[in-house]
Amino acid sequence: ACTPLIALPDGAASSALSPQGRLGSVPWLLLPLRQRRPAAMVKETIRVYARLKPLGRRQQAGIYSVDDEKSASSLEITVPRDVADGFVNNKRESYKFKFQKIFDQEAKQDVVFDSIAKPVAECALAGYNGTIFAYGQTGSGKTFTITGGAERYSDRGIIPRTLSYIFDQLQKDKSKVYTTQVSYLEIYNECGYDLLDPRHEASRLEDLPKVTIMEDPDQNIHLKNLSLQQASNEEEALNLLFLGDTNRMIAETPLNQASTRSHCIFTIHISSKEPGSPTIRHSKLHLVDLAGSERVAKTGVAGHLLTEAKYINLSLHYLEQVIIALAEKNRSHIPYRNSMMTSVLRDSLGGNCMTTMIATLSLDKRNIEESISTCRFAQRVALIKNEAVLNEEIDPKLVRNMIIQLKREIQELKDELTLVTGKQRTSELSQEELLLLDYIFFFSLKNVFRLDELIEKFLEDNEPESTLDVGADMRKIKYCFTYLKLRQNRPKISDEKLLSHHIPEDKDTSKEEGKGELKKMKELLQQRDNEISILSREKIFGFQLMWLQWFLCVR
Repeated sequence: ACTPLIALPDGAASSALSPQGRLGSVPWLLLPLRQRRPAAMVKETIRVYARLKPLGRRQQAGIYSVDDEKSASSLEITVPRDVADGFVNNKRESYKFKFQKIFDQEAKQDVVFDSIAKPVAECALAGYNGTIFAYGQTGSGKTFTITGGAERYSDRGIIPRTLSYIFDQLQKDKSKVYTTQVSYLEIYNECGYDLLDPRHEASRLEDLPKVTIMEDPDQNIHLKNLSLQQASNEEEALNLLFLGDTNRMIAETPLNQASTRSHCIFTIHISSKEPGSPTIRHSKLHLVDLAGSERVAKTGVAGHLLTEAKYINLSLHYLEQVIIALAEKNRSHIPYRNSMMTSVLRDSLGGNCMTTMIATLSLDKRNIEESISTCRFAQRVALIKNEAVLNEEIDPKLVRNMIIQLKREIQELKDELTLVTGKQRTSELSQEELLLLDYIFFFSLKNVFRLDELIEKFLEDNEPESTLDVGADMRKIKYCFTYLKLRQNRPKISDEKLLSHHIPEDKDTSKEEGKGELKKMKELLQQRDNEISILSREKIFGFQLMWLQWFLCVR
């Protein structure tokens, strides 16, 4: 489980308890955050990679060198000074930048995926949020890296390969129940659009539903009108990806014949739950293709393309401002709200996320300045620290069912009290009413008869080791003692005494008369037993009857 980035605690993937099973006797999820932090939080800086785009036939390569080391790689770009005019030029000639790894012009798509996207996908399956975004100038290979090319199957980018890897892992893991959903957001000219909305057949981008940003009191971002589409397998997810790509805003520019004129965020939502476990894990993986930065004076665009370029450069400028603010240690305010893109990527930049950046570089001699600018941006991003937290919570369905059950029990108690008092309750119950309700519930005939049966069985049992188990309820214990006391004090008159007292000793008395007298005495004895039993019941229910009389008087 996501070992390239972190080492998950033992048992954290299969239990809602701490790595030792329990901390004392308190479940792990109920512990304070500071006590859960060692097992559920990962702190690390954003990992930054660089990828060099292959040069075209008519392009002239700039002067650069790549130094691959074990822990990191470095890229050195040389810009010769221009001394043609004879003026003194003190401009730097050499620029050196460090990256986690640099992929040269011959790097294949599968190698890029295994090094960059696979570790983040593994962490997303384990319950951590992840983000992969590509940054670079127009025509430097961002879309090819993220989405891929359409000519060959081997040219698939990070998004289709990530989908294939995730669903392959889900099929192998039979210990959990997984649910996957995808969303596709496009930010064009600072307006968000849902590229996967099935209710709209859009011929234009403006026909798609607009997505708006909403923020809750805990400063969590929610995207209104952004649909979540269920994807149960790789084929369904890829079809949704292709549907969204067909709706993207693409135009031809001097630097790129098919330039993406918007920022696109493809998000994979994963939920996992073990059968029988009360906890559920949620994670989301953002795969971001940013629009390319470009110098308007250099590209010479005008009209509609010029307006698009202004919005693109402005949003990238706000992104850079957020990066600079996060890199400053004593900065209290981070300007996330300046643009829609920085608001959506709030967690990805300095928040609860494992983030990776790919800097795409075009080392054509004409684009050296833009490549240096991209490398500088990447160095600032590498200073940002994120705190990724395991997104684990109690299953909302269990909580919802528990709430429904408690509400049903409360309503049943209210209905029972209404039946006794004859009044419909609209306010909270008083302490006296709660006490009355408790006694009414306990001293119902059903419960009393059940106790009577237990006591009689106990008295009739001749086994010396037999016991009378009525639990720890003091009301039941007191009732049993009262019952036994009344039964013990009940007058006992044997048949012989009755006969000797009421039947005369005259020898001439017939047997028929004696039998008739005996029958009458037995009926009298049974009547007395019933009267004593009724008196004992009245004594037991004295408290209940007192309250009932009080309520009847109030009525």
